[in-house]
Amino acid sequence: MTDLRCKLLVIGGGPGGYVCASRAARLGVDTILVEGNRVGGTCLNVGCIPSKALIHTAQSYHHAVQQAAGAAHGVHVSEPRLDWDEASEWRNGVVSRLCAGVTGLLERSGVKSLSGWATFRDGKTVEVRGETGSTLIRAENVVIATGSRPVDLPGLQIGGRVLDSTGALALDHVPDSLAVVGAGYIGLELGTAFAKLGCKVTMIEAGSRILPLYDEKLTRPVRRRLEELGIDLKLDTKVTAWDEGASALTLQCGDEETSLDVEQVLVTIGRAPNTDGLGLEELHLRQSGPFVEIDDRCQTSMRGVYAIGDVTPGPMLAHRAMAQAEIVADVVAGETAAWDRICVPAVCFTDPEIVSVGYLPSEVPEDTKTLVKEFSFRANGRALTLDDVEGFVRIVARETNHLILGVQATGPGVSELVSGFALAIEAGLRLEDVAATIHAHPTISEAFQEAALMGASMANHG
Repeated sequence: MTDLRCKLLVIGGGPGGYVCASRAARLGVDTILVEGNRVGGTCLNVGCIPSKALIHTAQSYHHAVQQAAGAAHGVHVSEPRLDWDEASEWRNGVVSRLCAGVTGLLERSGVKSLSGWATFRDGKTVEVRGETGSTLIRAENVVIATGSRPVDLPGLQIGGRVLDSTGALALDHVPDSLAVVGAGYIGLELGTAFAKLGCKVTMIEAGSRILPLYDEKLTRPVRRRLEELGIDLKLDTKVTAWDEGASALTLQCGDEETSLDVEQVLVTIGRAPNTDGLGLEELHLRQSGPFVEIDDRCQTSMRGVYAIGDVTPGPMLAHRAMAQAEIVADVVAGETAAWDRICVPAVCFTDPEIVSVGYLPSEVPEDTKTLVKEFSFRANGRALTLDDVEGFVRIVARETNHLILGVQATGPGVSELVSGFALAIEAGLRLEDVAATIHAHPTISEAFQEAALMGASMANHG
């Protein structure tokens, strides 16, 4: 067995892991990164990046179909044709280029990368099993950055015609029909994309609403778009059985039981921290349910052992993992760093998109009086020129001093506005600050200024 020593060992090469390893190495820390699959993790390889590429392909095809049917905006096109193999090749190419970029970044940073699966022997010693044998690594500091995995639904195990998000992105054709179990953001994103590609989609949700973390006003435009796309949304409905041979789901809604014949089933009911096989029982770390508890420096209850990303409590978002990665790298390098972020932006790449930063109106503490101001895209010139006016920007501010506490939006391209929303909250801006900032015309971002003007004085176009 090969023996190695280092100051920092990072387990997991996803967004959190590779950012932590690269930054630490550039700060002069002797760093080893261990990854069992390809660097980039779920996000780059089978999650964020390929799913957004699929969404782009689906939107392009959908627009072409619409134009062929009605010459939208004076543009006439012939009947479009979807070449799924070409679309998949382009999508995989995007992933490959980004993976190569991460590999190059790690090499340039001086990170030693090791392929294999890690198991703790104790808080300073990890065994890595790879194709060429086992390696024992003794590290002064260890970072657990192993991400998360899809949650199985009892009685509907992944395999055959039953897919998780990874399987859906690897399909070799667009299925004629697809049942999506779970109406969270992953299910909605993928279900909407496949519907735009010509698939008959049925969405099944055990709860009474889609995207339950958001209020109904934010999700209402998305629900309307599902109807326009012909997606059959079944709320308050549970899957009680699956017949693989007959390719049929048994559904239960109240006292009524029905059967649904589908070619494929996509299960998107959530994700769980990926800690199986790590040997965490050897460390006796403090946990919150399945998650590893950490302090404001991302350190666990054991000195020298850190955890970042989806294995820790909080939103399972790549950008949160990367922010935590920066902190750990700085701490191990001897610099002063701690988690002092006020907000973590969230984005749903649905149709239309939904973003949220800071407090929703319902989340503001009861002792804080607020102003809530909304500006509709129906009065926004750029939205009108895009022929996409569904949605609005909403600002939640403290009533006494107009400090911005939260910003939400739903509409065309709002994912590209969310960093500006987050900056406003992190910088402690007030409504007057945003209102007095000149926003270029015509742009979607003007809706942010107009919403602020509504609270600070009066909207110019409201």
